[in-house]
Amino acid sequence: MATLTQEMKEMILTQQCFHATVSKEGIPNIAPKRSTRIFDDETLIFNEGVGGITWNNILEGSKVAVGVVNREILDGFRFLGTPEVITEGPVYEKSAELSVKNGMPKPKAVILVHIEEIHSLKPGPMAGKRIG
Repeated sequence: MATLTQEMKEMILTQQCFHATVSKEGIPNIAPKRSTRIFDDETLIFNEGVGGITWNNILEGSKVAVGVVNREILDGFRFLGTPEVITEGPVYEKSAELSVKNGMPKPKAVILVHIEEIHSLKPGPMAGKRIG
């Protein structure tokens, strides 16, 4: 597992995250997930609200790449990981409560992304390099 730094956590919480998956046929998909947040130092969490392409790709076994960039400081990160689908229990209920509180419908599921690699998206010589 790779560990999130405080800088990464702050960027995830303040910038839009995009999630990439791939279908079993190899067709890529990318989607904004504004519910993305920190679960723990090695895991991201987001609510799956609509059950669209991202959802189907995860159910078919896709890994997840999460990209986040802060254009003002020209920095960003890509997190690669394995998703875990949660549809009941305390983690789901807490996330569902947060959705409803924020005026969103109860999610179909909550997805944990267990981070295995972290890459820099900072322009220059570190672009794309594995940093965690």
